[in-house]
Amino acid sequence: MAENIIQVERDGAVAIVTLNRPDALNALSRALRTEISRVFMELKGDPDIRAVVLTGAGRAFTAGVDLKEAGETGFALGADGGSIDIAKAIGEYPWPVIGAINGFAITGGFELALMCDVLLASENAKFADTHARVGIMPGWGLSQKLSRLIGTSRAKELSFTGNFLDADTAERWGLVNRVYKADELLPAARKMAHEMTSCDPVLLRGYKKMIDDGFAMPFGEALKEEVRRSAAHAASVTAESVEAARKKVTERGRGLN
Repeated sequence: MAENIIQVERDGAVAIVTLNRPDALNALSRALRTEISRVFMELKGDPDIRAVVLTGAGRAFTAGVDLKEAGETGFALGADGGSIDIAKAIGEYPWPVIGAINGFAITGGFELALMCDVLLASENAKFADTHARVGIMPGWGLSQKLSRLIGTSRAKELSFTGNFLDADTAERWGLVNRVYKADELLPAARKMAHEMTSCDPVLLRGYKKMIDDGFAMPFGEALKEEVRRSAAHAASVTAESVEAARKKVTERGRGLN
């Protein structure tokens, strides 16, 4: 396997995971897909890490599946032939994942971005869904997630034309939370990740799961599930723990400002 196709930097409770095939626009070769799955499974078992920033080296977040390799060896989208499943590996990661979209996020790369919990973008970021143009049906969630994020009509426009979506429009449409100058993106993502890890670990992990689980339910069922989980958690809360948490927030302030 090629060396250093993923770089992992640990910064306190935050891991910065960088796709590192810049000469190939971080195309998702089989080796890189394997490494993404391995890294997220490894981080899942790391008791010291409670948030991940996912980004790419060079001009791209990732240009998607390595079509040159796929043309030579074939490629089973989705579960990748049953041997590699990056959607499962990231989907089962229990802590927040912030996508720092530094450049091109195309097709499979767009899908990888949508696996993240929060997206921040560089002014150089560009999104595109070219599945219909290259003759592959999406299998990592794009057809369902994108329409829920930006609306069915806008999602169809992107998927049926294959056109690029620039960073400012992506922010306006609600696909990304914020747009930064290129050199400010990673520091901003790192800061947000640290803000998230400053929350109570049990609540942070449980809150992410509640949002994700509810997103997959009808609205009425999701509301009932929130009440059920809230009641279950309340049984473990004491007056002393609430007061200790209140004092901690008062001392620290909101976020890490």
